[in-house]
Amino acid sequence: MRGPLRAAGPEHGDALPVTDPSEGPAPKRRPQQRKQVLLRLDPLVYEALARWAGDELRSANAQIEFLLRRALAEAGRLPGEAGPMPRRGRPPGGTTPGPPS
Repeated sequence: MRGPLRAAGPEHGDALPVTDPSEGPAPKRRPQQRKQVLLRLDPLVYEALARWAGDELRSANAQIEFLLRRALAEAGRLPGEAGPMPRRGRPPGGTTPGPPS
């Protein structure tokens, strides 16, 4: 016989809120942080991906996200709330500081 179930610990992430169906749909919220996932790849696939990412001046992680977003968009499954890919690197505009004259 099993004992009573305990609440999930922090290793399982945030608990989902329980809502009354009569209250209507819950408001959509964007996560505050980007989701981290573990991805296991064949080493040769990763090397090819890393070379491709380098050719396009992206990190391997950014290349994976780029390809996933493109595949989701082509399949009509990219959520409208997803927003654009975050820009990496230096912010646009402004001049880079040089040595004092």
